Amino acid sequence: MKWGWIPDHFGMLGTLLGQHSVLAFVPVLLGLLVAVPLGMACVRWPRIYPPVLATTSILYAIPSIALFVFLVSYTGLNPPTAIIPLTLYTLSVLVRNVVDGLRSVPESVRQAATAMGFTGLRRLLRVDLPIAVPVIIAGLRIATVSNISLVSVASLIGLGGLGQLFTDGFQRAFLTPIVVGVVLTVALAVVADVLLVVAQRLLTPWARGRTA
Repeated sequence: MKWGWIPDHFGMLGTLLGQHSVLAFVPVLLGLLVAVPLGMACVRWPRIYPPVLATTSILYAIPSIALFVFLVSYTGLNPPTAIIPLTLYTLSVLVRNVVDGLRSVPESVRQAATAMGFTGLRRLLRVDLPIAVPVIIAGLRIATVSNISLVSVASLIGLGGLGQLFTDGFQRAFLTPIVVGVVLTVALAVVADVLLVVAQRLLTPWARGRTA
């Protein structure tokens, strides 16, 4: 291990960390934007849920490196080459959690909200989604950590990110960048997970009161 290598490459490490964060977090955001309305549709029309779930599961089963290589011909060595497959993988987790979260809302709560004058979109935003938040964020935590790990594979086709430290270290038989890459990847996953836990606490203040 050559620890002096680290301060000499702070700039590069910061760039790779930034690339890794973008490639990991953008698909989660895009996946959430698709999964919420899709999950709501699956709850509203239960018959479409099995084919939607089957489709997302099949997409998740496709090896990431295969999708990356396939998309290179169309999107080149650019962020969309990694973002598109990772967004599809994210849907496999998030659609299921959105559906489970919305289904976890007690019917008595829905009826009470309706009796109080909450209808349609207002009930969804003020009652259903807030109650479903813990289940949805549980899915977000899984998807985020999974994406942070999968982005490392994108470096095999030159898409950047912390995975470049692994390939560089293996090619030169140099252990330091490999260890640094592992540490930064784990640290990024831990920070992202903690931020999601904090977001859940902020979005569900009633849960904090119940715990207290």
